[in-house]
Amino acid sequence: MGALRAGGLWWNFPPNGGRNNKRRSSKRPNSSSSDSMDLAKEGFQFPYKQAATAASLTLTGDTIAQCRDKFSRWRQKSGDADFDEKEVASILLSDHDWLRAFRMASYGFFLYGPGSHAWYQFLDRCMPQPSFVNISAKVILNQIVLGPCVIAVVFAWNNLWLGKLSQLPSKYQKDALPTLLYGFRFWVPVSVLNFRVVPLSARVAFMSSCSIFWNFYLSSTMSK
Repeated sequence: MGALRAGGLWWNFPPNGGRNNKRRSSKRPNSSSSDSMDLAKEGFQFPYKQAATAASLTLTGDTIAQCRDKFSRWRQKSGDADFDEKEVASILLSDHDWLRAFRMASYGFFLYGPGSHAWYQFLDRCMPQPSFVNISAKVILNQIVLGPCVIAVVFAWNNLWLGKLSQLPSKYQKDALPTLLYGFRFWVPVSVLNFRVVPLSARVAFMSSCSIFWNFYLSSTMSK
């Protein structure tokens, strides 16, 4: 059999355990070595476009979170007093935590963008057919594999920058599970659209665009 099929779920294995490929590669060593070099080069290519997209949208989410926090604090101090637009604008633009913004943007550029890009490529190689079973499997794997990894990494990245790695276990115990469960409600429908409609090359951008709301939530959780 050329592939193993289980209820519509396709996993691409080489036919006959790869024996035919070995015979062909022995006949054409130069072609095989050049293909291996091309694959190696592709494996080490940094996805700058996806990384930059993730960083900019992560920064947007953090900016919204900071503006919301500053406006909420100002409203608590002023009570029900009237305010003008210029005063609100000056409050939102003042005392912006640029280190926090850079921390979240660097997470998007170095970790989330490249990591999610590689993850979606892996899922598409394993399950290329856009069947109901494949899409369901991708959504489930996204939630039980990518979701916990993202939360674990962003918590660790934030505490590393703050010099609070010793507090990381307590941060996990306090916020990791609620954040994950909250994310299920948001990311499950988003993932269905992502795998069903969006092409592979645009999936990081689509998920990053949707994650403006999620980054707003994450940034608020990180600042607690």
